[in-house]
Amino acid sequence: MSGFVSFVGSGPGDPELLTLKAVDRLGRAEAVLFDDLSAGPILAHANPKADLVGVGKRAGRASPRQHHVSRLLVEYARTGQRVVRLKSGDSGLFGRLEEELLALREAGIGYEIIPGVPSAVAAAAACGIPLTRRLTARRVQFVTGHGATGALPEDIDLASLADAGASTVVFMGKRTFPKLAEMLFARGLPPETPALLAEAVSTPEQQLHRSTVATLAERLQAGFADAPALILYGPLAEVGVGFDD
Repeated sequence: MSGFVSFVGSGPGDPELLTLKAVDRLGRAEAVLFDDLSAGPILAHANPKADLVGVGKRAGRASPRQHHVSRLLVEYARTGQRVVRLKSGDSGLFGRLEEELLALREAGIGYEIIPGVPSAVAAAAACGIPLTRRLTARRVQFVTGHGATGALPEDIDLASLADAGASTVVFMGKRTFPKLAEMLFARGLPPETPALLAEAVSTPEQQLHRSTVATLAERLQAGFADAPALILYGPLAEVGVGFDD
């Protein structure tokens, strides 16, 4: 007998941003495998009798290997249980979703994918800005600043990322952004391009910092706090409210 897996996007951290379907699946789950950023108050919506298993991966910390997470997912489902794989933001954005889907397909286990509020969208909302701007930012691009080795990916499209007319969101980029900024400047991105650092979006620890790409790169080169963050730059950063500095 095989169970069923619901991949649930938990949003950026605020439990009030969970979808109704996400709350329903959590309440009926018999096992919940959750990421670090999906823990805390979000798990209050889980079935109190469910097994809660932390499988989150964070840069610079000891974390479960992906094959171990996928194996756990299959093993729980094979017992016939209703399983929720709880991922932060939207599970399809830099969430290693495909690897876990493949493991379930190979094991013949059914699944569904329930979207969550992407952290990039929540960050823009927290900053009081749109991700697109009429006439000046008609394109949005998401990129990871953290490759499989922890370094900046070698195959990133620098020409696109240096487009000052695009809204760019960098996931997991605090460590590698100084190097990325140098590469972007060499491709013609103006150093004074507006930039935002959004940390712990939608949680009580949220901090929003406004600067320029050059200033932010210098700041991160000097060190940074260990908090989940997004970096946004481009025309989107020229207006906004609620910044810490």
